[in-house]
Amino acid sequence: MARFNRRDSFNLLSKLTPRRAWNGIKVLSSYYVTKWTKKPVQWGYPVSISFEPTTSCNLRCPECPSGLRAFTRPIGMLQKDFFTETIDQLSKELLYLVFYFQGEPYLNPSFLDMVSYASKKRIYSATSTNAHYLNDANAKRTIESGLDRLIISIDGTTQDVYQQYRVGGTLSKVIEGAKNIVKWKKELKSKKPFVVFQFLVVKPNEHQIEDVKKLAKEVGVDDIWFKTAQIYDYENDPNQLIPTIDKYSRYKKTETGHQFKGKLQNHCWRLWHDPVITWDGLVAPCCFDKDAQHQLGDLKKKSFKEIWKNGEYSKFRKKITEGRKNIDICANCSEGTKVWSND
Repeated sequence: MARFNRRDSFNLLSKLTPRRAWNGIKVLSSYYVTKWTKKPVQWGYPVSISFEPTTSCNLRCPECPSGLRAFTRPIGMLQKDFFTETIDQLSKELLYLVFYFQGEPYLNPSFLDMVSYASKKRIYSATSTNAHYLNDANAKRTIESGLDRLIISIDGTTQDVYQQYRVGGTLSKVIEGAKNIVKWKKELKSKKPFVVFQFLVVKPNEHQIEDVKKLAKEVGVDDIWFKTAQIYDYENDPNQLIPTIDKYSRYKKTETGHQFKGKLQNHCWRLWHDPVITWDGLVAPCCFDKDAQHQLGDLKKKSFKEIWKNGEYSKFRKKITEGRKNIDICANCSEGTKVWSND
């Protein structure tokens, strides 16, 4: 189970306003009404959104569309003006900004300026990075931006293991970047961001689980999370990434290969509270639609609030209640399979 962190949780709750709380109650209520009646209902507006800073990435990770350069949609950068306009539409109800989707956020030159804008709106912001761009100057700017949570991907404790998944990456840069963040938090006497090492457990690195716990303590990050890996061709696992430790695998071995362990229930909380907005304004149902193939609207043509309650969204919510197994992005969904360290 996830370990409760008082400081991070209180920071999130400090962003809550009566309007945001009432909105959250409406959203949660509409989700349960839909779950019970099988008729799509949507009250309120998103509690959280995932906004994509860019689809570009400096690494070549084998199970990532950015790393594989496998997108059918355009590659590009989120523009600050478009971001601020969208945030302005949602800020009174919005509590949580997940400021990443695909790509490496720090490649967007306006990324930290946009974080600062969200921070001034008192929206809790979180991002995930491969930490190759956390030089001293960027680390200081990150603290000053008001970012609330920083997730640093560190999938190995030695270069030879790390690079087997983070292809093209340099572990020493990741560690140096994390140390820069920890240093500037102390120098600026800041309690934010809450800094997490995230370890994607795959077969090549599963023997380093205890080592990365030690490394996290040495560097001084606030927590370490162990995450299960999504494998696209999990039946055959061509890259040999599925771990042998059952606790850290989304899949179980069969006589013919592997199969997904999860049970697909015909409801999904994400579709009611946490949409995805791509860098160029497409609205996707959730973070599992990595190529934005299930487009529910385009912010270049309509406002978000028009899209949120339009016919396409209602149709997709209805499809969820009728059978998730028939929706491609749901078939390999790991909702609820993240594992945290308790040490």
